[in-house]
Amino acid sequence: MPELPEVETTRQGIAPHCEGQTVTGVLIRNPSLRWPVPDDLPEKLLNQVIRAVDRRAKYLFLHLDAGTVIVHLGMSGSLRVITDDSPAAAHDHVEIALGNGRTLRFNDPRRFGCWLWADDCSEHPLIRDLGPEPLSDTFNGPWLFRLSRGKQTPIKSFIMDNHIVVGVGNIYANEALFKAGIHPKRKAGRISLDRYHKLAEAIRETLSAAILMGGTTLRDFVNSDGKPGYFAQSLLVYGRGGNPCPECATTLKEIRMNNRSTVYCPRCQR
Repeated sequence: MPELPEVETTRQGIAPHCEGQTVTGVLIRNPSLRWPVPDDLPEKLLNQVIRAVDRRAKYLFLHLDAGTVIVHLGMSGSLRVITDDSPAAAHDHVEIALGNGRTLRFNDPRRFGCWLWADDCSEHPLIRDLGPEPLSDTFNGPWLFRLSRGKQTPIKSFIMDNHIVVGVGNIYANEALFKAGIHPKRKAGRISLDRYHKLAEAIRETLSAAILMGGTTLRDFVNSDGKPGYFAQSLLVYGRGGNPCPECATTLKEIRMNNRSTVYCPRCQR
């Protein structure tokens, strides 16, 4: 599944081609995504100018004067900027023609993505209750410490809760907890402020590095320019269960938490 770095990489890839461009055509080939594409979406978009392409958590926003298109890539979705007359592929479900002659195409084999319309995206039910962005000034150790008091939730589940902080998916939770030296099953309410300072910084560092390197390619994700991300080559623990710890050479353990692969070092992480 594309996570925050992959979505941010996509935003950076499509924004220069879309911002300031007039929508000259909209084609919905298959409206049956996670939620049905609104019937009137082509009417709302036609002849509108895309003022900005933004991101909130793993949602992409196409801002227009009349409102905002909310896009989610789901489990296997991707956006491409097409610069020629390439024919549509089997799972190209939504297509937006732009005034510069380019086309924005949405491909989603599993159809868990979405294209929705909002007059005010900040008040949309999918958006309004989200926690802070992990790379913003509002996210820090004291924020995590305050929200964690009294929580019996394992720390890995805690930081993957989008009401606490957005965008810390399974891969990046594994990596950040390793960098901070925190065991993934430790109770969130039993972690000190000092350790939360380290964890917040580890989350920020991990996500920033992944964005710079184009995200993590595991299965379906490919950037908007058609090139895969390379952060997977820098993963310290995720996908490395049974291998030596990069810090102490102890064998990394792999367990399942909430049906997700969790890898940690039993010596470095406490």
